[in-house]
Amino acid sequence: MGRGKLRIYLGAAPGVGKTYAMLSEAHRRVERGTDCVVAYVEHHDRPRTEVMLHGLEHVPRRELTHRGARFTEMDVDAVLDRRPAVALVDELAHTNVPGSRNAKRWQDVEELLAVGIDVVSTVNIQHLESLGDVVESITGVRQQETVPDEVVRRADQIELVDMSPQALRRRMAHGNIYQPDKVDAALSNYFRPGNLTALRELALLWVADRVDEYLQQYRGEHGIRSTWQARERIVVGLTGGPEGSTLIRRAARMAAKGSGSEILAVYIARSDGLTAASPKELAVQRTLVEDLGGTFHHVIGDDIPSALLEFARGVNATQIVLGSSRRKAWQYIFGPGVGVTVARDSGPDLDVHIVTHEEAAKGRGLPVARGARLGRQRILWGWLVGVAGPLLLTLQLTNLDAHLGLANDVLLFLTLTVAAALLGGLLPALVSAAVGSLLLNWFFTPPVHEITIADPKNFLALMIFVAVAVAVASVVDLAARRTHQAARLRAEAEILAFLAGSVLRGETTLDALLERVRETFAMDAVALLERENEVEPWTVAGSVGSTAVERPEDADVDVPVSDTMALALSGRVLPAEDRRVLAAFAAQAAVVLDRQRLRSEAERSRRLAEGNRIRTALLAAVSHDLRTPLAGIKASVSSLRSDDVAWSEEDQAELLAGIEDGADRLDHLVGNLLDMSRLQTGTVTPLIRELDLDEVVPMALVGVPESSVGLDIPESLPMVAVDPGLLERAVANVVENAVKYSPDGLRVVVAASALGERVELRVVDRGPGVPDDAKERIFAPFQRHGDAPRGVGVGLGLAVARGFVEAMDGTLSAEDTPGGGLTMVLTLRAATAARPAPAVAEAAPRPVGTGSTRQQRAAVSNKR
Repeated sequence: MGRGKLRIYLGAAPGVGKTYAMLSEAHRRVERGTDCVVAYVEHHDRPRTEVMLHGLEHVPRRELTHRGARFTEMDVDAVLDRRPAVALVDELAHTNVPGSRNAKRWQDVEELLAVGIDVVSTVNIQHLESLGDVVESITGVRQQETVPDEVVRRADQIELVDMSPQALRRRMAHGNIYQPDKVDAALSNYFRPGNLTALRELALLWVADRVDEYLQQYRGEHGIRSTWQARERIVVGLTGGPEGSTLIRRAARMAAKGSGSEILAVYIARSDGLTAASPKELAVQRTLVEDLGGTFHHVIGDDIPSALLEFARGVNATQIVLGSSRRKAWQYIFGPGVGVTVARDSGPDLDVHIVTHEEAAKGRGLPVARGARLGRQRILWGWLVGVAGPLLLTLQLTNLDAHLGLANDVLLFLTLTVAAALLGGLLPALVSAAVGSLLLNWFFTPPVHEITIADPKNFLALMIFVAVAVAVASVVDLAARRTHQAARLRAEAEILAFLAGSVLRGETTLDALLERVRETFAMDAVALLERENEVEPWTVAGSVGSTAVERPEDADVDVPVSDTMALALSGRVLPAEDRRVLAAFAAQAAVVLDRQRLRSEAERSRRLAEGNRIRTALLAAVSHDLRTPLAGIKASVSSLRSDDVAWSEEDQAELLAGIEDGADRLDHLVGNLLDMSRLQTGTVTPLIRELDLDEVVPMALVGVPESSVGLDIPESLPMVAVDPGLLERAVANVVENAVKYSPDGLRVVVAASALGERVELRVVDRGPGVPDDAKERIFAPFQRHGDAPRGVGVGLGLAVARGFVEAMDGTLSAEDTPGGGLTMVLTLRAATAARPAPAVAEAAPRPVGTGSTRQQRAAVSNKR
């Protein structure tokens, strides 16, 4: 059965008619034949509301007593038993009386929805948890009863019950809301016109947000990309430059002119990460836009204008705010720029605002990101070679007696240009080419010491030198950058290969993966944060490092995994090109967390399945084994009480013996069941003592015939560290099992021996034995070996025995008996101090039993 549907009537204040509207809806549904009942509705002595309750079926309420007073609450069990199609539940934010099924009424409603019951409920805007501070600042009253916003947002339908403040105050004055003695106080306090107007606006805006969610869902489902100007949404395009703060503040002023407007700041980064913006600037701008009530978005796209327009249309934006280009005038020869392209392609449904700022037309500056890759020292050497190198070469060549020729001079200067490109990149190489061409012209091209060139061939040689120098410098710089990219991509590939391998092997734990992130990106701390929904606070699912942050906003770098999970890093701000690999780490961290939780769930499910299997086997086994002794006891008691037969003393004694035997069997069966229950729940706590085996083992043999067991426990054995009660039950179960399968006339031997720091107790029988593949299976609960008939136990004896022995740090295993049969080996821990050997020790097995069976049972009972 699917989940029920929730419909909520939302009001701005008490008395607007939420309950009346809900009851009207109920009457309409009843008239249509819907099975609708009143689970809980409070009419507050309002006559019109009370009249609407007539004709509707009411589920009886539950009465509770708290601090001497009686209260009534919704009876969730009664509603679940009634199982109507629709249940009316008033006051969703109500706090239940202590002792109720749930603390809050909305939790009661969740139970009804979970079993497929539709619910119609009511709530006021001031009871929403996120608006508590706002409502208190407006009305001066702190709402104690609240409901999480997410509960209301998940409703299938939300209907606003609206009323103007003037109409609501008239209704109050007429006595339709409160009793007459409370009207004046209410009108002069909570129900002031200003309060009601502010609460009404809150309700309208909250419902408008909900309607907007429905609109976005509808547009997405129907693939609608054109803008529907139902609400002002302003997209701010950021470049990571210093002008971003100006654009965000300008957009905030534009949004303030229209109520309900929304700001969305977006930064679009290229997929290769080569033109990354300043992470520090973006972090500051992100904080600013969030402080102003907007949201920040990071989008990947190689075509920035197209990506920006795609994002704007995707969020149904109505306006785009961009900054004036920072290009200088000559740079427009490379293209019109982002602003012009966006304005041209935006279409008639999207307005584009170009905002001036102080950085306009100042240029973008040097490509810091590229230079940063080469390192300061290498760039400095590039400039030295590019500028000082041609000067030193000129000085050297002018001091030579022999002239090398212009062609050789050009080659030497070209070598310096290539060296400058290799060391410092493109810009030092271009400067080196310019300086070299000037020096070649002045010192080595006739007429010397003049800018003019007499021979056209020399002019051509210089032009070729400049062209080749620029080309070679560009190619060398491009090769250097491509080499850097290849090295980076290789490192990324190695990291991603590690992640892929960890996924396939399933080896990486969450802490190990987070530690790998911390080491890879040289961070101080890394944390994986999650929350139940957008309302709940963040919690740390896993963290490594010094001090992990508890909110994504406090981190230097945060990577959203989903709406409810994020990876937060602290220590330094990472460039945009590092975020690609970081995003893969974040996704893998979420997978590892899910895998750990699934593994835990699987383990819990396995335990539940094991418990269910044991319970099923228990019912199947006990159904006969409990009835058999009970039937014997019942028959014997009925016979003794019968007046129709005169029983002799011998017959009465036989019937009483049958009753005693049946009771003993029941006691043994119930004891094993209780012991197995203790083992399953982990409540067995051994009380370890140091004692001799011959103090415990004889007491464990009182339930078997004296002639069926031979005991061989040397007095020279060291003491054992055991719980006497647990050891007695374990030995008794093992011996009883051995006697059960041992042939008539062959005794079961119980022998003990010392082996290092352990003491072995062997129970040897000559029965049919057990195959090797079944030697472990016989220790499972509710296992009967072979064709053992019913009535000889439920198959718990050996399982309980092993559980008790292992609880004492021992072992219980099965071995073949030489010559046929089965040997049970109990290995126990020897005590720290061994007892000295006596002068005389028995070597032959001695028979068991030194008194009546009844006396021995009494001794065992007292011992337990």
